[in-house]
Amino acid sequence: MTAPFEIEKGRAAAWFRTLRDDIVSSFEHLEDTHAEGPMAEMAAGRFDVSETTRTSDDGSDAGGGLMSVMRGGRLFEKVGVNISTVYGTLGERAQKAMAARGVPGMAHDPRFWASGISLVAHMQNPHAPAVHMNTRMFWTPGAWWFGGGSDLNPCIEYPDDTAHFHATQQSHLDSHGTEIYPKLKEWADEYFYIPHRNRARGVGGIFMDDRNTGDWEADFALTQDIGRAFLPAYVPLVEKRKSQVWSEADKDVQLIHRGLYAEYNLVYDRGTKFGLETGHDANAVLMSLPPLAKWV
Repeated sequence: MTAPFEIEKGRAAAWFRTLRDDIVSSFEHLEDTHAEGPMAEMAAGRFDVSETTRTSDDGSDAGGGLMSVMRGGRLFEKVGVNISTVYGTLGERAQKAMAARGVPGMAHDPRFWASGISLVAHMQNPHAPAVHMNTRMFWTPGAWWFGGGSDLNPCIEYPDDTAHFHATQQSHLDSHGTEIYPKLKEWADEYFYIPHRNRARGVGGIFMDDRNTGDWEADFALTQDIGRAFLPAYVPLVEKRKSQVWSEADKDVQLIHRGLYAEYNLVYDRGTKFGLETGHDANAVLMSLPPLAKWV
């Protein structure tokens, strides 16, 4: 007999891999087809792919994944698309954090399994927005849930870009109930906020965590559609802005905005905290940080 949730775990992990492959292919195609405008004379960027590993405190295998990073491309100054599937026993700090969030049984049985995809893109052109996306499934003996979303982080804001990003996400989510998109949009506005700066990190998107309605198939389908919304929401914005000329002042604005992004990810982001606390590859966890940033 198959152990509880082994089939569901396998399906989730396979989906994250499929989504990763689609995104990597799409981004390399963008690099190949950028023939006119800034940086077009450069060689097209390609992802460097490496395996990541995680070991438990006793040295045994605890999972891993793939880290795919492109640096210095025509369009992408730095972009990472990581997938991982990790498992084992949560450390005391992570266990307490999960228990505080109300995860059933966590205080007594700290075993866990988690799989997901995480993406962050920082662009060469200041007019092309940075973006973040992740989706994940988490399992413990007492519970399972899904989480994730995507949000847009332009340093130079264009209202029509923001409108397209949000409308595309809504079009993918409305089939799950018209109340879903407004709820996840509001959640993103609350989550991607930098209290010590009194401002949002970007122009928002969608976000969810601890998603467990009791219907695994329905929650998995929603998670898949969050992932499917990403490329049609984001790629047209890159195509629109990729040939736009920028100034040194524009680049300066971009570097300062990246400072905000770095502050948020290092101080508030749940995924960063969880990855470092559970011993995952530090380079993969911190892949989200920009290649260059500036503070004034």
